[in-house]
Amino acid sequence: MPRISSPAKIRRIREFGADLVVGGDCYADALSAAEKWAAESGSLSVHAFDQREMLLGQGTLGLEFEEQAPTLNTVLSSVGGGGLVGGVAAWFRGKISVVGVEPEASPTLTRALSAGHPVDCEAGGLAADSLAPRRIGEAVYPIAARYVAKVVLVSDDDIRSAQLILWDKLRIVAEPGGAAAFAALLSRKYQPAQGEHVGVVISGGNTVAVDFTLQEKRYDQE
Repeated sequence: MPRISSPAKIRRIREFGADLVVGGDCYADALSAAEKWAAESGSLSVHAFDQREMLLGQGTLGLEFEEQAPTLNTVLSSVGGGGLVGGVAAWFRGKISVVGVEPEASPTLTRALSAGHPVDCEAGGLAADSLAPRRIGEAVYPIAARYVAKVVLVSDDDIRSAQLILWDKLRIVAEPGGAAAFAALLSRKYQPAQGEHVGVVISGGNTVAVDFTLQEKRYDQE
């Protein structure tokens, strides 16, 4: 069994009838295997984040924010390969502040911005299932460099606390990567200015519900 794949995600894909091949320890391994298969079989390759169509699709989230909450000043979005934050940032194009939130254990955009281009970095941590591709996307980077206002790093403990509070207070089941943006607010790694209206992207349900039951008991005892 790979090191980071969520059993819930694997089970759900197979329940939909997909012929799923699982291998490797990280996203980069899976991407390499998928690209090889596509080249050999002639299958359509759909990249998880570094593809024009994916960015366009993710950008519709910005449209929804704009229509449903027109007074927003800021949107917080998690960052892995950057498709989500890139799509949202491309939609707003600087009209509001788009803030990327990534795990300390997988700082892909932080390292890229520091270097001035996408670079390989460590890929691990609690949210590695969805936020650890090793480097920011080549198509994503120029969008992020121009339109993402800042990037905030959160710890695994910050993410775990955000997951638990989302479940305890709102009964929202979010995978670690989906709770990362909220973790920035909860941990005060991002502190809104007085009167600032902030939207937070919470996504991803690839978590087994029973895990929350067990963790909630520990949370109540602390």
